[in-house]
Amino acid sequence: MRKPRASKKRIAGTYPIYTGEASIVADPARDGGYVLEVNRVPSSYVVPGAPEVLEYDYMRWIAGFAESHALRPEGAVHLGAAGCALPSYFAHRFGGEQVAVEIDAELAELVRWAFDPPVAIQVAEARAFIDSLIDAPSNAPTPVHAITRDVFAGPDTPRALTTVEFFRAVRSVLTPGGLYVANVGDRAGLEETRAELAGLREVFAHVAVAGPEEMLAGRAYGNVVIAASDAPLAFNGEVPWRGSDRDGAWMADRIAGAAPRHD
Repeated sequence: MRKPRASKKRIAGTYPIYTGEASIVADPARDGGYVLEVNRVPSSYVVPGAPEVLEYDYMRWIAGFAESHALRPEGAVHLGAAGCALPSYFAHRFGGEQVAVEIDAELAELVRWAFDPPVAIQVAEARAFIDSLIDAPSNAPTPVHAITRDVFAGPDTPRALTTVEFFRAVRSVLTPGGLYVANVGDRAGLEETRAELAGLREVFAHVAVAGPEEMLAGRAYGNVVIAASDAPLAFNGEVPWRGSDRDGAWMADRIAGAAPRHD
């Protein structure tokens, strides 16, 4: 006699969270795919059981820096957990301990229940979490080979995560030669990107940026990914990239006149 098939957990729906509401929307084009929306803004694309799927371009660009870096990110901290798509990819691709940091406790609990990601989720504000690791490094993977940042308040990253002092804290938490990679939402002229690159250049030996050509040229609105390390950077991705070593004149031109931010 056959055992009855276990009922499939129904996760699609709208749920209250601390910062408003979250919706899990089934993708009609892909069986088993879901979009996590936070306050009606798409935040993550998750296929439970298939962590190698990175649907969003910028996540693939972050992975392009991580996969090309000399230091394999087997221990990483991911600021901005949401559906844990990127942390789950890192766990699948690189192994080791992956810690995702999410400010909304109710969203974190929803994601644990709905997607069961293979990573630890810490409930904390991103800057406070990084600062805490300086005094209590045992709260993070040992060592921390990489830190990723995908944190937004509306269309922008909170200023506290874009300053020279924050970058110094990141560098102190990273193991020597570790990698910092961040998703940046920007506009024509790349004001945000230029300020962050200028700040990172004060702290790290190598900086780089990847994104569509129209974004790198400062002609469009969208996302780019910036990276920094004390080890040389490389990138394996489907979009162009510029690095301080390979495109020094381009980088110097973008940083020129940009004021690094401070706390």
